[in-house]
Amino acid sequence: MDTNPTITDDPAVTSTADGLAALAQINFSSLDPTEILATATDGAGALSACQVEASYCTVDGQMKLHPSTQSDHPELTEALQQSSWSGKVTLQQHDWARAYPLCHRDVVHGCLVVGAAATPDPTQLLLLELLAQQAGAALACAELHQRDVRRARELKESNQGLASAVQRLEARGHVHELLEGALADGSGQDGIVEAMHRLTGVPVCVEDRFGNLLAWSGPGRPHRSARPKAAEREAFLHGLAEQAGPTRSDGRVCVLIRPHAEILGLVALIFPDGKPDEEQLYALRYGSRVLGLELSHRRNLAEMQLSLSRELVDDLLSGTDADGAYARAEALGYDLRHPHYVVVIHTGRSASKADIAAVGRAAANLHVSHLVGHHGSSIVLLTDGHPTRHALHREISRQLGHDRSAIGIGPRCDAPTEFPQAFHKARRALNVRLHSARPQGVSDYDELGFYHLVDAAHTVGVAEEYLRRWLGPLVDYDEAKHTDLVHTLSHYLECGGNYDESAAALHVHRSTLRYRLRRIAELTGVDLRDVDARFNLHAATRVWRFLTPEP
Repeated sequence: MDTNPTITDDPAVTSTADGLAALAQINFSSLDPTEILATATDGAGALSACQVEASYCTVDGQMKLHPSTQSDHPELTEALQQSSWSGKVTLQQHDWARAYPLCHRDVVHGCLVVGAAATPDPTQLLLLELLAQQAGAALACAELHQRDVRRARELKESNQGLASAVQRLEARGHVHELLEGALADGSGQDGIVEAMHRLTGVPVCVEDRFGNLLAWSGPGRPHRSARPKAAEREAFLHGLAEQAGPTRSDGRVCVLIRPHAEILGLVALIFPDGKPDEEQLYALRYGSRVLGLELSHRRNLAEMQLSLSRELVDDLLSGTDADGAYARAEALGYDLRHPHYVVVIHTGRSASKADIAAVGRAAANLHVSHLVGHHGSSIVLLTDGHPTRHALHREISRQLGHDRSAIGIGPRCDAPTEFPQAFHKARRALNVRLHSARPQGVSDYDELGFYHLVDAAHTVGVAEEYLRRWLGPLVDYDEAKHTDLVHTLSHYLECGGNYDESAAALHVHRSTLRYRLRRIAELTGVDLRDVDARFNLHAATRVWRFLTPEP
């Protein structure tokens, strides 16, 4: 097909003037290398008795046959490469053949290989040279155009990438602004989680390292979440730490809150279906960092306040002036001017930071205003008002994870100067509880009654002596014979000597009770009808109850 209608069909140009006129009619107006080479091929046939056997064009910096539909000539191509795409070549079907480089400013942009049955005349050779120059200039223009198009495309892609990056930066700047604002305004973890919910559009929750729900924002908050087992929770947190990034688990996408080496908890996007996008994941990751700062700050404040509270408690128990105590308590945000009680807790182990914190949480859960500290291995609470005994022991047991604690409560303190004496009496109450048949529980100093005397006697070492004096033979007999005569005597005396009530309490027949009482009288040598003897035996059995734990 003739791609340039201005090219004459006369293959034999007879003069230079006619040839130049014909060459002038050849128009390289296209910027397509394929059309340029087609025009050059048609022009070579119009300006001479030659025909184009192969055409080449630079593609991506390499000279290649163009168009690619031509027959491959590997030997020809190799020869052209060696001759720099210029000069005579050998073609089997032609006696004369030559390669014309399509150059512009000494840069080869293509090549035409032409052949003829005989050597063209000088005019045709000149016209072929000029045609090659024009084709080279056209290919150079096409290459410049292609470069401009490529650069325009690259610029458009760069602008699109830049616009996307700017949009991403603006979105992430908004994330920073909202989360850092929530951190700065003092709204705490609830404010941060609310900001995360606004940024992501999905519910967000925060849990501590034990699985307790600390905060939730968005719909679907559970009324009560089941706390996982400790071993399962540790394994789950370890798996999150190994992932080192957002991890999907049970309809949530979770990230650890880990400002330093210690894990403080996790934050999660509630995502039962679908997959979070990159901006949601970024908000989750940055939110975990902001929450790490908040939780670390809260922990540091709590530890500092606990330390100051302990120091104040130590000084109050040791004795300090009232004005200084009031001022220090006010600095901690605590009102010490109300009546207080000293509560001493024995956990059965040393007073660790974890146990002190657990006792503090128990008091807080009971809505009891308090200061907490420790003295030796015991934990000390100063409570605003008298605590409820059973509720206090139950909540402390729950927080400690066992019910083996013993608690002593001192008398009321109306001024800080009364704390040392109240502390001493609270320890006396604790001592009574620890040496009673049921050491787990609470003893109130104001309710000790007879046990004030027992504790005092035990303190100076005479309680055991008194017990041996009146009940020694019975205790020895019970140990040797595996009987329970002391137990029988105690119930008999507690029932006021009533046979029916005593037998019912002991779940024995009246005759069995009478036999046991005769045996008791024989072993002790005491007449149970004697008033003084009964009094001493009654007191001794209470000492026995105080000193002997239940089996």
